[in-house]
Amino acid sequence: MTEKRDPKHNLARPLGPFKRMQPTVFFGSAALVVAFCIFGGGFTATAAATFEAIQGWIADALGWYYMLVTTALVVFALAVVFSPAGRLKLGKPDDEPEFRRLSWFAMLFAAGMGTGLVFWGVAEPLNHYLEPHYADPATAAAMHDAIRYSFFHWGLHPWAIYLVLALSIAYFHFRTGLPLAPRSVLWPLIGERIYGMPGHLTDILCTVGTLLGVATSLGLGAMQINAGLSMSLGIETSTLVQVLIIASITAVATVSVVSGIQRGIRRLSALNIGLAFVLLMFVFLVGPTAYILETLIGGLGIYLQTLIETSLETDFATASDWQARWTLFYWGWWISWSPFVGIFVARISKGRTVRELITAGLLVPSLVTFFWMSTFGGTALHLERFTEINIAQQAVDDVAVSLHLLLSELPLGSITTVFATLVIIIFFITSSDSGSLVDDMVTSGGHPHPPVSQRVFWAVSEGAVASTLLIVGGLAAIQQAAITMALPMTLLLAAACYGMVRAFSVDVGKGGPPSQSRIEGDIGAD
Repeated sequence: MTEKRDPKHNLARPLGPFKRMQPTVFFGSAALVVAFCIFGGGFTATAAATFEAIQGWIADALGWYYMLVTTALVVFALAVVFSPAGRLKLGKPDDEPEFRRLSWFAMLFAAGMGTGLVFWGVAEPLNHYLEPHYADPATAAAMHDAIRYSFFHWGLHPWAIYLVLALSIAYFHFRTGLPLAPRSVLWPLIGERIYGMPGHLTDILCTVGTLLGVATSLGLGAMQINAGLSMSLGIETSTLVQVLIIASITAVATVSVVSGIQRGIRRLSALNIGLAFVLLMFVFLVGPTAYILETLIGGLGIYLQTLIETSLETDFATASDWQARWTLFYWGWWISWSPFVGIFVARISKGRTVRELITAGLLVPSLVTFFWMSTFGGTALHLERFTEINIAQQAVDDVAVSLHLLLSELPLGSITTVFATLVIIIFFITSSDSGSLVDDMVTSGGHPHPPVSQRVFWAVSEGAVASTLLIVGGLAAIQQAAITMALPMTLLLAAACYGMVRAFSVDVGKGGPPSQSRIEGDIGAD
């Protein structure tokens, strides 16, 4: 049975209007977010130069490290699937999943990939086609590069990053009674000290990374939505319109997160996936269907044949910054978002087995992503290379309009552009409400049912931060800061892997859930 924690380990405390709060994490996170906003918004040029320099140093000096870490996480996730630990349940033996499989998958996918796929599904393949890594631009080889790297950047690696942290947090929470917070993955390393300052600092880092990441995405998403409204409805492109878009998204996201996971986030995610599927099938059927299928099958072949090579690839033989601008940028972005997606996935995965979480979370989203990239990216590449329609350069110049450019060249373009804008809006709402719930749980001491008042606080904070940074032009600086935070996050991911190995050895080797005392005793035995 799951061991109940001692009352002294109750991290959350009542404070004013907030029914349940971990003061150090809550106020520490809020203070850091305010500091980031003041620095990024009030001293934009200095902040941008500082974070750009840090990010450049990481790419030059530690690019090999990022490639090695992400590849190791994929190997670890696959190894867990085929290990005896795969049969362990995230919870008590008689615990059943809280959500049906389809709803679970919809929430998992919407939180982890949805927004980015809509944003980059057309733009990334076209970018790689005109500015490939190795091939000559606008050639058949460049098309191979475009599909190879688009699949690589959105395939197994990002989901392995998310799932390692999700599995660790879910395991220690549902099987041993530790908080539903990042600090719990450190238990096998530092034991009781997770309830002290090391744990507080870990949760603060993850809370700040989540809020800044979601706020930045809200800002960038508002630009893309504004571009769609401009093309379809003639609405002007301006900062005021984008701020109004953020305010609207924040209002709906607040209602959703207040409604809870079952009534709000679950239903919105299901609607989101349903609308995205309609858009996907429309482009698949009215686009070059046979070519899309050729792209999917051929792309899978290229991806699987080159997976090891690409996973450990470094630009040691060239002076190009291509890998830093693309692969390392993505790896940093996925790692910096891993607390957000990891905690949310952990929260909705009670009752699932370890093998089910990794297999469903690793393989199913990757296959859906490959189909999405083949459909949207393949259609765009087909138009660019085999017809007289040229949209690639426009997509490179302005990523936000790339999807709308593609749809405008297909039948019913004026209708589908509006529909796609709606899909984008709902994807951003689901990202916002999921991020708010995660920050609320972490700042409530890892409680799986945090109070409504704090949910509202974090939802409004995300919108306010995004709007402020959009007005003063500090979004780019904060985005780079969020990605820079990926470096310390790699240490947390490594700790999660180590902790899983220790916990699995106790659970599988000795039988029964590894209670806190048993894990702590195992540590002491070392």
